[in-house]
Formats: sequence, C-alpha cells, structure tokens
Amino acid sequence: MFDYTVLQVIWWALIGTLLIGFALTDGFDMGACVLLPFVARNDTERRVVVNAVGATWEGNQVWFVTAGGATFAAWPRVYATAFSGFYIALLLVLFALFFRPVGFDYRGKIADPRWRGFWDWALFGGSLVPALVFGVAFGNLLQGVPFEFDADLRSTYTGSFFALLNPFALLCGLVSLSMLVTHGAALLQLKTDGAVRARAARAQRWAGLIGLVLFALAGVWVATALPGFRMQANGNAVAAAGAWMDNYARWPAMLIAPVLGLLGLAGAAALSGRHSGAAGFLSSGGALIGIILTAGFSMFPFIMPSSTDTVHSLTVWNSTSSALTLEIMLFAVIVFLPLILVYTSWVYKVMFGRVTNRVIEADQHTLY
Repeated sequence: MFDYTVLQVIWWALIGTLLIGFALTDGFDMGACVLLPFVARNDTERRVVVNAVGATWEGNQVWFVTAGGATFAAWPRVYATAFSGFYIALLLVLFALFFRPVGFDYRGKIADPRWRGFWDWALFGGSLVPALVFGVAFGNLLQGVPFEFDADLRSTYTGSFFALLNPFALLCGLVSLSMLVTHGAALLQLKTDGAVRARAARAQRWAGLIGLVLFALAGVWVATALPGFRMQANGNAVAAAGAWMDNYARWPAMLIAPVLGLLGLAGAAALSGRHSGAAGFLSSGGALIGIILTAGFSMFPFIMPSSTDTVHSLTVWNSTSSALTLEIMLFAVIVFLPLILVYTSWVYKVMFGRVTNRVIEADQHTLY
C-alpha cells in the first residue's frame, strides 16, 4: 500500500499524535491534581477539583496505554532499549500512577480528614512525579542516552538513575510540569466556579509565565550549548553542537512548533481569569502541542540517540518493525482511531458542565 519509508514516517507521526493526545487529555487530569492541595481549602472544594476530572480521567489514560502499545509494535528496539535503560525511572512513574486510581476511588470511602488528606496528597504525588519524569526523559533523549549494542543486538545501558537527573533534563522536567499545571488550571477554570476558579486562574497565570521562561531557556540552551546529533551522508550519526537546529534550517515551516509553544503559554497566562475560560484552555492546549512537536521536529529522524557510540543510535529508519507489521497496524488505526475520537468526544459532551459547591453538597454518595 505504501513505500516502507513512507510507512516509517507515518508511524513516527502517529506515535507523536498519541503522545499529544495523552498530554492534552490525561495532562489536564495530572495538572489539576497537582494543584489540588493549593486551589482547594476545604473538603468540599477538594471534592470539586477531584470531580472536575473524575468523569473522564480513566478514559484519558487510554492514550497513554495505546502510545505504549504502539511503541512496542512499531519501534520494538526502542521499546526494549528504553525500558532497560530507564528501568528505575519508569518503575517510579508506574508506582506513582498506582496512587491515582486508588486515590480517586478510596478518597471518599471514609469521612475522616486524615484519611482524605492522605489521598489528596497521594493524588498530588501520583500526578506530579509522572509529569516531571516524562520531561526529564525527553531531556535525556535530547542529550543522548548512554547505551550500545553487542554483536547479538543486546543493548547495554552504562548510565545510572541519578545521571538522568542532570541540569538540562531537570529543566525539561520543569517545562513539562509547568505546561501540564497550566493546562490543568485552565480546565479548572472551565469546570469550576467561585473561589476554586479564582485560585486556578492565578495558578494558570503563574504556571504559564514560568513555563514560557523555562521553555525559552531550554530553547536557547539547545541552540547554543547542547550537543545534538545529525545524520551523515553515509547513514551514520555524529554528535555536533547545535545539530538539533538543522531541521529548522532545512524545513523552516517546522518553526511553527516552538512559536506555537511560546505563544500558547503566553496566551494561557494572559487569558487566565477570563469569563468563559475556553480561550485559555485552547491556548494551553496549543502550548502542549507546540512543545511536544518542537521536541519531535528537533530530533527527527532520531528517536533514541546513543551518547556512548553514535553509530548505535536508534532512528526512524533503523528501529521500525517490518513493512507488513506497519501496514496491518495502520489499517487498525484507520478503523479504530476515529471510533476512539467519536466516543471520547461524546463522553466530553455528555459530561460537560461546571462542578460547583452546590452540586457537591447535594450529592454525598455517588460523586467522588
């Protein structure tokens, strides 16, 4: 149906789309839960925040699961290398995510302030850790990951967990956290009212401004000081300062991604506190799309460059499954992705509406 090279690029774009879908949906869940201890001052207000995302958070995680499955099927070598190299970090994310479903379901089981306070902080930690670690992971990908393959194509990771926590990676982690907090605050403005909405507006303003500064700082770092990777004419990779800027010179249209990221964060900060909140939410969503596309456009065709031996770097061209596998999966995507989008849109339409103190106080049993 398609040339193999075209299929490889299509699947690079599809996996990027799944990551963006995850950030846009489950991202506001995480951002709202990170804000939970700060925008809600009593149990009723905390229930308002929890129920603002409570109707959709489980469905939103479908994007994360699907992205993981697509990576396993389309980029098996990347999946295996990443899980062996980032093993401790991924376990940390997994254990943190355990607290989210338990926190949502168990928080309201006992009307005890200490019980509910514990689960409030569990939801906070279970959302903050993944938001931070995902950004740290991308920061390490941009720097190159210390791995190499032996003669049997078994990968050996030569780094450590604490080596992942380097200054540039932590900066990327803070960019990730700030953009998700901005998105979560924007959702709370759409879904709540009163004091919670006012505090969320202030959080959106500050998170947007902080994210704007951090994203710009990361961009300057990448352009001027961070060694990147580029492909040579012989097909091998080489590390070089400023190499991550090559694609923008080759395809200037890609500059729309960082511009969208910067304008989205600036718009989210400027639009915080407006009456409807829809413009701020769309702006924060645009920022998410722009920031993720910036990372993808900068690294293309690299997926997981090797800082130990650049020849062993994993790219779109050497890491994908067979053409038959990609074609079969593409047919599945053509059939099922529209269905997912339709039922997701329907759920959001049905569940749309503000969660207020009055709604919470009138329903002490079926709501979280």
